[in-house]
Amino acid sequence: MRRTPRDTEATAKSVTRRALFMGGCMAAMVAALGGRMRYLGIEQADEFKLLAEENRINIRLIPPARGLIQDRNGKLIAGNEQNYRVVITREDAGDVEAVLNRLSHIIPITAEDMAETLKDVERNSPFVPVTVADRLNWDDFSKIAVNGPALPGVTPEVGLSRSYPRAEDFAHIVGYVGPVSEKDLEGLENPDPLLRIPRFQIGKIGAEKWLEDNLRGHAGTKRIEVNAVGRVMRELDRVDGIPGADIRLTINADVQNFVQARLGDESAACVVMDVTNGDLIAIVSSPSFNPNLFVRGISQADYSLLTEHDHRPLANKTVQGAYPPGSTFKMVTALAALEAGVIDLDTKVRCPGYLESGSRKFHCWKKGGHGTVGLARSLAESCDVFYYDIAQKVGIDKIAEMGRKLGLGVRHELPMSAITEGNMPDKAWKLERHKAEWRIGDTINASIGQGYVLASPLQLAVMAARVATGKMVKPRLVRSVDGKEVPVPEPESLGLDASLLRAVQGGMFDVMNGAQGTARSARIADEAMLMAGKTGTAQVRNISTAERDSGVVSNDNLPWKQRDHALFVGFAPADAPRYAVAVVVEHGGGGSTVAAPIGRDAILRALSDGIPALTAYPADQRGRIETMLKSLKLRLPDGTNPESSKA
Repeated sequence: MRRTPRDTEATAKSVTRRALFMGGCMAAMVAALGGRMRYLGIEQADEFKLLAEENRINIRLIPPARGLIQDRNGKLIAGNEQNYRVVITREDAGDVEAVLNRLSHIIPITAEDMAETLKDVERNSPFVPVTVADRLNWDDFSKIAVNGPALPGVTPEVGLSRSYPRAEDFAHIVGYVGPVSEKDLEGLENPDPLLRIPRFQIGKIGAEKWLEDNLRGHAGTKRIEVNAVGRVMRELDRVDGIPGADIRLTINADVQNFVQARLGDESAACVVMDVTNGDLIAIVSSPSFNPNLFVRGISQADYSLLTEHDHRPLANKTVQGAYPPGSTFKMVTALAALEAGVIDLDTKVRCPGYLESGSRKFHCWKKGGHGTVGLARSLAESCDVFYYDIAQKVGIDKIAEMGRKLGLGVRHELPMSAITEGNMPDKAWKLERHKAEWRIGDTINASIGQGYVLASPLQLAVMAARVATGKMVKPRLVRSVDGKEVPVPEPESLGLDASLLRAVQGGMFDVMNGAQGTARSARIADEAMLMAGKTGTAQVRNISTAERDSGVVSNDNLPWKQRDHALFVGFAPADAPRYAVAVVVEHGGGGSTVAAPIGRDAILRALSDGIPALTAYPADQRGRIETMLKSLKLRLPDGTNPESSKA
């Protein structure tokens, strides 16, 4: 059947409309696809590039080099040494335990170390590297590198580890570092990301802890490329961190070394302080310990030796120890009475060997008594009865006020651990602490540094410095941070009458140089360095009436822990004070025979360019002193300064 022209025209129009519709739809689809491709390929290019790179690129923190700690002259005290270690990353390793088992056939890994590593791996994010072992030797380090393809996620690294080249001599000042613990993180709202790195080390005690923010520095970053199984292929780029600040202490390493050797095996403490600005020149606690043992992981056997030692080597006796100051406290009682006006420079007291108060008898150390004594002689010969008498007149509150003015019963802020406040008691303190009234016997005991009075060697050194200068000298340990000097404010005056202060200083001069001075045998012979001081002997046991009647047992015949503490404080040169010193020898016996010679040697070393000259000692002692000094030289460092790296 033939189509009519009209039918053909209608069909053509219908086809054209469908074609146009289909073409429009196709064009719209192409436009939409093109737009989407443009969006994905151009506008979202950076995001998809990042997603793609995350599949092959890891970003890791680079721990910064820890700041160095040096003495006042730049000698190294705490530094960094090269350390070969191996780390494992969970997201790259897959079966961590299986990889560790393979690794244990290459380097020695104990079951305890493996368990600790697995615990660290589970505790941290999958991408955080966990240290498996450090301080590897070169052979073990090389074996790991060679066997790398069989150890996915395992990376040998070269880093820095803390080291203490002078070991025992600065352990109590500097302290040591150790891995971050959960306790370290407590209370930190936004902890430094570095602290999340497993086994990252921070300061645990001493200056390492209290100057942590300065010493730690800021982390760097590195981008590394890994293959499909997580093996590191190459480092793409690195941004180095900012090293920690270098710290210079006020300590003179040579003086510190000398004093540490001089204390020997005694359970003792010695503080040498510059009276002009408060710089601590030496602050020594004996016996000491090797802080490197803690950095490297101390064994239980070594730790037990330290904790079970009766001389307590882990305790910093210079700031933690609180001791009855004994007769070194007598300057406090004297100044309190003089300032209050209850005595003057001409006051005399008769000492028959005891003082009776109520039903009690308080004895002088000299059984037969000293006769009639004034201020200067009471200090020179350490008459107890003089201070029993004047203390009752001035009262404990005035004595306590003077004690605090001279630095006792006050916590001196230093970057050191567990600094004691000591105890400078008064009536209110006893009522609050013991719920009891203060008694006259308490005042009598306190007048000679016994009873409730307690002071640290640091506080005693501050007291000596303030008596020497009449100024409120404050101790300091940090000399500079990152090359910037820490400013030292001019010490304020204590407000004490200069003539009264000179009278007390004169009595201390007679202690060392007077014919009957208790420390005359420990005097300095060099006229340019003459010393003023005060000895002290603090009882640690009660002496019964029966024992006094039959004769007090000498310290030499008592068990070590029942012997008296020996103390000494002093300053030199007496006419122009530069250094103050305080010494406490636990259970050492007499202050004049044990503590005073140590104080003299320490202050002589501070005043000298090197080992003190024999001419500084009394002529009749030089043979013995020469032998002692030769022995000390064998225990001192050779003067070399081990190199250390911050790179």
